[in-house]
Amino acid sequence: MTMYEPLRGLRLFVVEDEALVAMLLEQMLEDLGCEVVSLAGTVGQALDQVERVAQKVDAAILDVNLGGERVYPVAEALAAHDVPFLFATGYGPSGLEDRYPEHMVLSKPYVEATLVNALLHVRTG
Repeated sequence: MTMYEPLRGLRLFVVEDEALVAMLLEQMLEDLGCEVVSLAGTVGQALDQVERVAQKVDAAILDVNLGGERVYPVAEALAAHDVPFLFATGYGPSGLEDRYPEHMVLSKPYVEATLVNALLHVRTG
């Protein structure tokens, strides 16, 4: 993976409950030139961080299922702060229950090209 100039400096909030997946994603993002400002592994941790990170991040990547709990309260909190976000799931777009049809869904495991396209979409609005 190499630095991808249009993504250089993109600041992200990552919400992922599996430590290994979070580390892999963080490394992929850093290799692309992004900065992971904060990580959270549960809905509660993420909600506690939203207020603090909302002014510091350009976007968020939200794992849909966090230890059996849906990430939707975090998505709503980010939306209230006008922080763009995209979802990540191993279940595909159907895992969202049609709640957020306008938001991108990244499939796991992460593929660099798909991640780049999703981040470019988030960055350009």
